[in-house]
Amino acid sequence: MNQSKTEFEPFEYSYNDYSDWYSNNAEPTKSPKEVILPCDPTADDRVFHICMLSISLAVVLILAVLTRKNKLCQGFTRGSSSIFSPANFLDQTQQKGLVMAVFGLVFSKLAMLVITPDPLPFSKDTPANVKEYMKIVAIFYYPVLYYPLLVCCTLQHKAGYVLGTLLSVGHFAVLAWQKFDCPKTPEIYKYYALLASLPQLACLAYLCVQFPLLFVKGPNTDEDLDSSYYTNYVKLLLKKKSSAASSSSSDKPTLAERILAVPKSYIYIPEKVFRFPLKLAVSAFVALVAIYHTALLLVVLVVPTVHIVRAGIDENIAFLLLGFGIVLSDDRMEVVEIVTFYTWLLEVCYLCAMTLSCLVSLIMLMRSMVLHRSNLRGLYKGDVYSVYNSQKTIRPSKPGVVCWIGLTGYQAAIVCVGMGIQTVVFFICFLFLVFLIIMPVFYGRNLIAFTMAGKAWPGWVTVTLVTALQHVAAKFAFIKKEAGTRDLNNRESLFLLTYLLFLINIVVGLIVAIWRMVITALYNIVHLGRIDVSLLHRTAESYDPAYRYYAHSLKVEVSQSHPVMKAFCGLLLDMMIEGGGAAQKIRDAEEGIRENGPNEATGHRRVRSRWQLLYTLVNNPSLLGSRKHFQTQQTSETVPNATPNAIPNATPNRSSKKGSVEVEPAAKPVRPTETPTNQDKTD
Repeated sequence: MNQSKTEFEPFEYSYNDYSDWYSNNAEPTKSPKEVILPCDPTADDRVFHICMLSISLAVVLILAVLTRKNKLCQGFTRGSSSIFSPANFLDQTQQKGLVMAVFGLVFSKLAMLVITPDPLPFSKDTPANVKEYMKIVAIFYYPVLYYPLLVCCTLQHKAGYVLGTLLSVGHFAVLAWQKFDCPKTPEIYKYYALLASLPQLACLAYLCVQFPLLFVKGPNTDEDLDSSYYTNYVKLLLKKKSSAASSSSSDKPTLAERILAVPKSYIYIPEKVFRFPLKLAVSAFVALVAIYHTALLLVVLVVPTVHIVRAGIDENIAFLLLGFGIVLSDDRMEVVEIVTFYTWLLEVCYLCAMTLSCLVSLIMLMRSMVLHRSNLRGLYKGDVYSVYNSQKTIRPSKPGVVCWIGLTGYQAAIVCVGMGIQTVVFFICFLFLVFLIIMPVFYGRNLIAFTMAGKAWPGWVTVTLVTALQHVAAKFAFIKKEAGTRDLNNRESLFLLTYLLFLINIVVGLIVAIWRMVITALYNIVHLGRIDVSLLHRTAESYDPAYRYYAHSLKVEVSQSHPVMKAFCGLLLDMMIEGGGAAQKIRDAEEGIRENGPNEATGHRRVRSRWQLLYTLVNNPSLLGSRKHFQTQQTSETVPNATPNAIPNATPNRSSKKGSVEVEPAAKPVRPTETPTNQDKTD
């Protein structure tokens, strides 16, 4: 009793010392938080948006007139754009950087609508009852505001580049002016608006530089079907592999090579013979911008609050802890130091968790790009099982079109949610690591985790020894090698050991079950931000909505932008253009007007390459509707009395003249109940 009285004597004295807390003469406590007043920039946001919206509308009308005049003058043009379809997302040779910058600009603007008090710049002090409606309107307003930038950068016209330069410079100058006038804002954190606008400034600065460069270079004529990318891709497919390369690929890799292959699989290295489709490139860039905005929001929501709490800790914290029965020390100043130190540890753990979440998201994004390339190459070759769990036909569908449209938005949203959950889980893990392991070991007290582990050490030793015994017995006693084969040995002892270790294996099974849940949870949390990997089992991956969106969007992408198909279409268009150089060369090769030997050999090689191209196109999934058996099935379904042999089939006759094709009657069509041959399978 005397000892307890001695412990509480300092606190009894403190009550008398602070007896005038609630008197009228007490001074108000100063808030440790800095008060930021609302700031109105010199360049009024309302006036700027009214003027810029009017200018953008005028720019769209001017470009519409120029586009219509250009089409009337040129007549037939391939891959021409208009103001209603400025960006061909199925074109792999599009100006990706400009389109990615516009999408990043729009996403950065919309990401700030989460906490902004005025969603639309046309009204200030928006009432709370209409703020949500204003946010919905803003979701459609900002894409419309920046739409002329997208039109100017993909319209392939010098006037568009000039107008795009004026628009981008106007947006960049006014935004930089506003942030210079008002770097501090009262929302969440004083510098949040400034930091959140950095991606917008970067995208606008990129547009301000690229538009003048495109104006100097002039419109790029090497676009879409005119691009050499598709022909180079076909040449790579038809190129014979050297024997040295095939022999080296068959050799078993060493241990060092297998270890280095793991980090290399997470690093995306661009290749000249493969280009990402524009849709996937935009999705990857928007995901990168989403990682920045999510990390910024996670920091400004927690760290400034922790700073305020730590700055407000004084001697009164000892009375608060005493109310919960916690006595850290008899000295109040020592209590303040202890609480301040532990608050700092909380901040460090949170920042480490957020940093780890950012690193994991970036690594997963690079890994997704590597897997995107692998999946596209596999589908181009017809390897459907590399992406899907069953044999599927690669062709557009209504769900596929919907998923293809929303792929970029799905990717950005899933990355944001994944980063938030990863930060919370990593933060809890760091708390356990610091407060239950590192700090107790450093100070030599409160060894709760080690005390519990010490009490259970007989069980852990038993489980370890039993597991080791099973592995050693399986290797040396129950497996025999004879004539290069393996078989069971000592079956009676195996059965006896199985019975004796039955109960202890139940305990091992409980540990394995807990470890299985931990591994599954960590794996799903780490891969939560990826849409190219299903978090469900292979047989149930269709129930994963994110992976379903990704798989369906690949169908549209592969069926409509196959490089071999586009190379073939470019060749046909060259033949259709009257007086084209490619058409004249093909006619010369087919008519055999070459007289000398080398030209004759060149014609043979050209014809052989054309047949190889034809063989490749036969297995092209995008030409499914033109296949013989598919047309026969469609005809038999629509016209019951139709004769199957009425549909001709163009088959090559190797005995005829070089380069000629004979039209022969089609063979018996493959019925729906029959299994098609390997040649008629459509990947």
